[in-house]
Amino acid sequence: MKTILLGGGCFWCTESVFDSLKGVSSVISGYAGGASDTANYHAVCTGETGHVEVIEVSYDESIVGIDEILSVFFATHDPTTLNRQGNDIGTQYASAIFYTEDEQAKAAEAMIESLRSEGVDVVTRLEPAPTFYAAEDYHQNYYANNPTQAYCNFAIPPKLAKLRANFAHLLKDDQDT
Repeated sequence: MKTILLGGGCFWCTESVFDSLKGVSSVISGYAGGASDTANYHAVCTGETGHVEVIEVSYDESIVGIDEILSVFFATHDPTTLNRQGNDIGTQYASAIFYTEDEQAKAAEAMIESLRSEGVDVVTRLEPAPTFYAAEDYHQNYYANNPTQAYCNFAIPPKLAKLRANFAHLLKDDQDT
């Protein structure tokens, strides 16, 4: 299994997307980039801790490769807005790739360069993975556990629709519809 940390705004949204992919064995919402004593939702929401809301994606590269992971990542969030995804504003919502191995970094650099050559002004941070701190239990599988929550119903269905439309071949069998 390989792991990578991805920050694409609210971790409830990114978790929902990546949990739908074949070859992804786990998605854990959490924080990366700040100190352990500030790795909690209340502190991170201030935008002053240095943490980014991220997901830790564990994947089997024989089923889903890093290029596919990164393609889904860039297609399901806005990599052109600094510290913002929709109405979520602050450094904790940065677009970020925290890689755990050189292959991931090279793939991300190539994809970012390709997007830029197409005129996309990518502001995604690309850095070695710092310490990952799992978010509080109630944040894990948040959308699955809170399907009627208003924010989720506003932000997540469009991301999942884009995922189904563009990456149907990567979806787990129970995510096809």
